[in-house]
Amino acid sequence: MSELHKFLFDGLPVRGMLVRLTDAWQEIQQRREAAGGFPPAVWQLLGEMTAASVLMQANIKFNGSLILQIFGDGPVKLAVAEAQPDLSVRATAKVVGPVQLTDELPALVNVHGKGRCAITLDPKERLPGQTPYQGVVPLHGDRHEPLQRIEQVLEHYMLQSEQLDTKLVLAANDKVAAGLLIQRLPVTGEGNLSGQSGSTANEDEIGRNEDYNRIVHLASTLSGEELLMLDPQTILHRLFWEEKLLVFPPAEGATGPRFACTCSRERVAGMLRSLGREEVDSIITDLGEAEVACDFCGQAYRFDAVDAADVFTPGADHPPASERLQ
Repeated sequence: MSELHKFLFDGLPVRGMLVRLTDAWQEIQQRREAAGGFPPAVWQLLGEMTAASVLMQANIKFNGSLILQIFGDGPVKLAVAEAQPDLSVRATAKVVGPVQLTDELPALVNVHGKGRCAITLDPKERLPGQTPYQGVVPLHGDRHEPLQRIEQVLEHYMLQSEQLDTKLVLAANDKVAAGLLIQRLPVTGEGNLSGQSGSTANEDEIGRNEDYNRIVHLASTLSGEELLMLDPQTILHRLFWEEKLLVFPPAEGATGPRFACTCSRERVAGMLRSLGREEVDSIITDLGEAEVACDFCGQAYRFDAVDAADVFTPGADHPPASERLQ
């Protein structure tokens, strides 16, 4: 069963989380394989992104969806992982070229240095005129060196946005997607993904807190294989047996990470409406019906001529714009 563990280092300004996705990750793969799967390197990237999206959502406790996207000019045009406030997740990718088994982030997405990482926070209940917050960073470091792994990109992003030191260890295979997050807590003030920073004193502590640096050194000894093979309790004991940990009850089952898709027939109708009546009628004339399959879960939605007429009938029960497919 997929699970999320939160813990604090007693008396130290450091917190951590460990996520292990099993059934949730396997369902994501199974649903996508039915509509055409991905090469192993793409699945690994998606698994690591899915684990990271759960960690980041749980870290900020945002009442809305957190959408993690990687896009660029490589064979993987787009990879997306989305986590909801209840920790339900979904993920997909668009692959437009050949992918090798050993390809890492530069070869997958950032071939010519144009790749980007975007994190979008979309509130569940938007205020009038409110738009989702989105932060975008390139897939390279401060010296313009290409970053090899997604955790390096996210560490860089979170350091810029939250102005707090963060360490991520991510791994995924065909059975498990897992991640460990270690973050230094602000001594004064607070930071968040929307760019609000703490005090200048807190900024001066970036990279200098000895307790955090010691704990990150321990966390860095965790291999991807250990993260995938060992249970959370064993991992925490092996890494931090000399530290005093306050471990909270895990989130699992109905309150833990699990697969769920937010697609619906109403949202697909909104997407068709955006195409226009003439375009939809042309598709139905040629094919007999308009069929749209969800990229995340594979669910197919079919609209015949009668359905299409209802979609474009003024005053019909249409979903609000904020609920339509983007």
